[in-house]
Amino acid sequence: MQSNIRPTMATYVESGRLSWRVIFLAFVLYMSFCGCACEARVHGGKGGGFVRTKGTNFVLNGSPFLFNGFNAYWMMNVASDPSERYKVTKVLQDAADAGLSVCRTWAFGDGSNDKALQISPGVYDERVFQGLDFVVAQARKYGLKLTLSFVNNYKDFGGRPQYVEWARSSGAHVKSDDDFYTNPIVKGYYKNHVERVITRVNTITRIPYKDDTTIMAWELINEPRCQVDYSGRMAWVQEMAAFVKSLDQHHLLEVGMEGFYGDTMPERKQINPGYQVGTDFISNNLVREIDFTTIHAYPDQWFSGQTDDSQMAFMQRWMLSHYEDSRTVLKKPVVIAEFGKSSKDPDFNINKRDSYMKAVYRNIYMEARTGGTVGGGLVWQLMADGMGSYGDGYEIILSENPSTDGLISQQSHAMTTLSQLLRTGPQNVPIDHAHEIEFDQVEEHLSVSVSVSHLLHHPPAKHAHSRKGLRKAVP
Repeated sequence: MQSNIRPTMATYVESGRLSWRVIFLAFVLYMSFCGCACEARVHGGKGGGFVRTKGTNFVLNGSPFLFNGFNAYWMMNVASDPSERYKVTKVLQDAADAGLSVCRTWAFGDGSNDKALQISPGVYDERVFQGLDFVVAQARKYGLKLTLSFVNNYKDFGGRPQYVEWARSSGAHVKSDDDFYTNPIVKGYYKNHVERVITRVNTITRIPYKDDTTIMAWELINEPRCQVDYSGRMAWVQEMAAFVKSLDQHHLLEVGMEGFYGDTMPERKQINPGYQVGTDFISNNLVREIDFTTIHAYPDQWFSGQTDDSQMAFMQRWMLSHYEDSRTVLKKPVVIAEFGKSSKDPDFNINKRDSYMKAVYRNIYMEARTGGTVGGGLVWQLMADGMGSYGDGYEIILSENPSTDGLISQQSHAMTTLSQLLRTGPQNVPIDHAHEIEFDQVEEHLSVSVSVSHLLHHPPAKHAHSRKGLRKAVP
């Protein structure tokens, strides 16, 4: 590992016994797990209130809010068919049982296919919109917060290319998909969609989206990229962020960035995975209306063919660099909004995925427990059984993957407990080496509880299904 990786916490042993601080925290973690597991089973819509930011941290109802979360981009698409909605419910229920508390999903679908939300500019399929209503209502039921993304950078589900094609069909002079960021007609289409979603009144809960505490944040665009200007300074972000905030002052807002560095801090470009995509993590997140930063990370794609150790070394550098810049330059919280390991890799196995996820989770936890800027991570992605067409190699079906389910549960409960300790005062979180607690030790104390909970909620599957389908876009 790189020398700039923060060392792990050392277990304090005195006279052959763990210190009383270790024993006390282990007890607190165990009791917290019991409480969280009971809450998850009740599914009473816990955690009401809007998520806010305070300095470089998230807060909920005035208290620290640390979380473990996941991506499930497909939810509205599947929920548009009432006969398939049980899959959405199943994933949200399993996620709540695993202590997950934040889900990121799409609030877009552009084009002429039968699952499109926006069929043409300003024309919507109410059936699909009601699918999104169902997703929001079910997330509320199971006590999860949502991040909703307004549009895709890629042609999957229409996205930026579809907006430009609509403008071209209307007679507008557009040269490339990058005109999405500058053409006034295209920008008008986008603003209309944003307003339509934000002002939507849920047909199930009767709550306007802009007033619904179930929604944690809006996302301007999934993974923006721009080939015509590699400086990365996008005036579009400033314009659209101000527009969103003019409609909704309640919810947080983020760009949807992968974390690539541009021209604002040229020395940081060496952190990029060997290329640039026309965005700038610094300048775009300095926009006042942007409340927190995000990074995505796919070293298994960006450094395909390299060893697991070298991929993880990059991941550590990637996270630590963005922690530092979010804390010192941007002064905003950061979320690891996408990460995962693909089963399509030739040498993939579950143990390798679990090891990678564990390392990422450890990094997030260690940064958070020292009062760092990271709020949590969102693994890509959770799915239900029987959804092969939505698979991309990164999918996780909790009921079929007991070890991964247990790992996710451990991280969820560790982050929840850390929130509780920080709530009562930073002095309750041991920070000196004499009283530091090894992250693995926390997991060890939790493992029995997690195993019992897992067996109660997720009986071992008799078989697993192969997955194929969408892939994450790479340069």
